Amino acid sequence: MKITKAEFITSAAQKSQFISPDKPMIAVCGRSNVGKSSFINMLANRKKLARVSQQPGRTRLVNYFDFGSFILADLPGYGYARVSKAEKIKWAKMLDDFFADKANISHVFALCDIRHDPTADDVTMINYLYCNTIPFTVVATKADKLSRAQVDRSLTRIAAVLKCGKGDIIATSAVTRLGLENLLDCIERVVSFKNSPEEESVDEEDT
Repeated sequence: MKITKAEFITSAAQKSQFISPDKPMIAVCGRSNVGKSSFINMLANRKKLARVSQQPGRTRLVNYFDFGSFILADLPGYGYARVSKAEKIKWAKMLDDFFADKANISHVFALCDIRHDPTADDVTMINYLYCNTIPFTVVATKADKLSRAQVDRSLTRIAAVLKCGKGDIIATSAVTRLGLENLLDCIERVVSFKNSPEEESVDEEDT
């Protein structure tokens, strides 16, 4: 797949503002400061499509982007300690509301930092996706910070913690663009499946 279009659509602060696209929607989630904005900019081959901040916890909305053949939804980062309890509850409610509408979600890229073991919040998110049968791919960001041998060991450790296959995790780097080809291949499969006649007939039966 080659992405030739990427532009911001809108932001949503609450459930009533969520969009229901007429094309596949892929969500990006992860803890605060895991590199979601850099990840999105790498996919788009643009430097400033998604705003990159040095301060964690800045994304407090669901931000939608049009990538041509699919819609990308950038979800608020979770797990940032320096916010109020009320703010954390608000973020959790927004994520619950977003994932409740599974029919609109074709796939999820669940990001974690390859340098560290997955956090309790990461495990909770993966378990949530498993339990709700929402298709997802684990993406290990910031691989340029480690050697090749360290990346391999980290992927083994992440797979064990998240109880998934090591080969199902994509190591990425927004700096070196490592993993981009694998990501694009994954997106192409998601878009092709969503647009297949078989999938459309299933959707019609569910309505």
